[in-house]
Amino acid sequence: MTGLLGGAFDPPHVGHVALADAAERQLGLDELVVVVVAGPGHKAVHCPVETRLALAQAAFPGRPVQIDQHARTVDMLRDGRWRDPVFLIGADEFAAFRTWKEPDAVLELARLGVASRPGYPREQLEEVLREVEHPERVLFFEIEPVSVSSSDIRERVARGESIDGLVPPAVAAEIAGRGLYRG
Repeated sequence: MTGLLGGAFDPPHVGHVALADAAERQLGLDELVVVVVAGPGHKAVHCPVETRLALAQAAFPGRPVQIDQHARTVDMLRDGRWRDPVFLIGADEFAAFRTWKEPDAVLELARLGVASRPGYPREQLEEVLREVEHPERVLFFEIEPVSVSSSDIRERVARGESIDGLVPPAVAAEIAGRGLYRG
């Protein structure tokens, strides 16, 4: 199985790394590929894709990191050539899964690995499972809650505050060295 962790990574943080590590352990992934979306269809980005690629490489040393030119997951999966792909997302993203472009096609092309933290309302996840055509292709795994977001990190950097412990040290060094997110 190949785990695919996609995102804007603007910047990547310890929550992304924790999700990847937990997925590898609990789902028995053979490999995990980090996919940096060049132009996400659902959010604005603050850095060019090449910069976000470098940040992701710093966050995930030893793991393959690549750029995805597709704005939507289903298009990336249609173009991809991964062996038995499992697309990794958080429970919050899964709660909104029915709003994605062609969610049932996503589940035909890949399984979903959904990271659920203790205390997350399971009824929200069960509701989505009842609405998809292939609920058997959704795999749940547990992750410890990590209270961090890329937007919070950008705001902290803009205010001149420390981001220690919120991003891997190599990412903090890249952000500082490149003068990113300073406002």
